Amino acid sequence: MAFLHAGGAKLEYQTMGPAPEQAPTIVWLHEALGCAAMWKELPAALSARTGCGSLNYSRHGHGRSQSMSDIRDIGYLHHEAWAVLPQVLRAVKVHDAVLVGHSDGASIALLYASQRAPGLLGIVLEAPHVFVEDITLDGIRQAGAAFESKTQRDRLRRYHGSNTEAVLSAWHDTWLRADFRDWNIENVLAGIECPTLIIQGEDDEYGTMNQVTAIAEQVSGPVRTLMVPGCGHIPHATRKIETIEAIVGFIAEFCTPSGRD
Repeated sequence: MAFLHAGGAKLEYQTMGPAPEQAPTIVWLHEALGCAAMWKELPAALSARTGCGSLNYSRHGHGRSQSMSDIRDIGYLHHEAWAVLPQVLRAVKVHDAVLVGHSDGASIALLYASQRAPGLLGIVLEAPHVFVEDITLDGIRQAGAAFESKTQRDRLRRYHGSNTEAVLSAWHDTWLRADFRDWNIENVLAGIECPTLIIQGEDDEYGTMNQVTAIAEQVSGPVRTLMVPGCGHIPHATRKIETIEAIVGFIAEFCTPSGRD
């Protein structure tokens, strides 16, 4: 891991595979409790299978990135997509990108794609959310209770260290605030013209098929969907082979630089 500065914070990041001037770059956008290291071997596997480079970073307050000091507001995902992510891409000199986002990371990918940034070849959305559902809030409440245990907190602490408590509260407390119940980014979906792959576990404990339907019906570009039976919120961990094959096929079909024209 190395470090860069973006969004006013010091962020950890890792690159592998071909340099940005040699091939497209897969950019990994982690979930609310995630960080760069929690993708484990997936970036290396996808880089090897696709011939793309890989950029994997931890957002402000996550992993070994700089600790958070501010309370998140309802627009924190917009800030990550429209202010921080462009700075990260410039810092690493990424030209052509495929964004792979999980959960919060998928929302960031959607928001970024809505700006029609040049060089964006496609987006992969794993367990995305574009509005708040009752199942989302129930899942967060249950997870918050589970993380009261020392075992669960120690598991997170292995990845986040001194950032652990802030990461938990930033997710749990922000999403359960009364004003966040109205969070909704469907208004940006029509502006998304790049190819989109949606991967959703049929038993996702944080969202329903309504999220997939809303995205598929409202984006302007081509859409592929993969509904994974017997799978919860993290297909890349619990159904890794199916997830990898879907992403590899999507990139091969849609996400070469010549495919943008």
